[in-house]
Amino acid sequence: MNIGRLRGGYCVYWTGADGKRTRRQLAARSRKEAESEALEVYRATTYASRPKDPTVAEIWEEYREDLGDKPTATTMGYTGKAVLPHFGHLRPEDITKATCLSYAELRKNAGRAQGSVHTELGHLKSALLFAENTRMIDRAPKIWRPEKPQTDKRILNPGEARALIEAAIEPHIQLALILLLGTGARVGAVLDLTWDRVDFERGAINLRLNDGATRKGRAVVPMNASTRAALTVAHAVALSDYVIEWAGGPVGSIRKGISGAVQRAKIGHVRIHDLRHTAAVTMLSNGIPLEKVSQVLGHSNTSVTFSTYGRYLPEHMQDAVNVLDFMSLKTGR
Repeated sequence: MNIGRLRGGYCVYWTGADGKRTRRQLAARSRKEAESEALEVYRATTYASRPKDPTVAEIWEEYREDLGDKPTATTMGYTGKAVLPHFGHLRPEDITKATCLSYAELRKNAGRAQGSVHTELGHLKSALLFAENTRMIDRAPKIWRPEKPQTDKRILNPGEARALIEAAIEPHIQLALILLLGTGARVGAVLDLTWDRVDFERGAINLRLNDGATRKGRAVVPMNASTRAALTVAHAVALSDYVIEWAGGPVGSIRKGISGAVQRAKIGHVRIHDLRHTAAVTMLSNGIPLEKVSQVLGHSNTSVTFSTYGRYLPEHMQDAVNVLDFMSLKTGR
């Protein structure tokens, strides 16, 4: 939403999700008045067709439409198949703790993992908060959901990481592995990476996208020596704008290629996301400050990094338990 000048006064204009541009004349005679009036005009025009006293199903679809082409919108198309039969007919004020717990129990009995149920109810929570923030409803209800389970993380040692890279047959898989382990990036960020965001002069890799399509944090990461060398070779023979390419085009998935490398390296079960975990724990275990690790991983704050990886670093609590060594401490009666 933007404010401009029109016929000697002010106007508000915006581009909708359908690409259509809308403009409305304002009565305001000052910039400050225009800002206040513009918001009311925008809401009145944009939300005029919205349902009054909406159901959860109506809110869900409104939220998906607002997300546009973001990945979450696609995911909610799947989670909605489970959530909406249970909650869709309800008004937000009808949702209670019992409603949420009964849903969790039904999904558990249907064989769904606790983490999946946590995600499904998380999408419901996000949709209802969106409805509150955009004034579809006065207040979003609390959503009770099961705890997100702690997943076991496979951390590769340096020898295993090197063996995995060397076991990759295809050049684009090997380059992807070097980037994943050398930057701590998520696989989506690596596959999205284009050469215009690789700065050889500064020695930096910009994993961020300017279109805001991703909700997960991404960082600008320096190159280490191995990453620079691999990128330099790949850049010299590049056939497209994408760093990870196959036959001159972008790559949609590297899961099969990495699975093959894992098998040839004979290092046991390894998931792609374990490479990010490996990068994080390796940095922390080598004394890199939590703040720097958080920046490399693109986390919004250090508390996210600590809650995810703190349990892999028991040594940071050593001084605390040392004072509990009552057999060694000399204390008075």
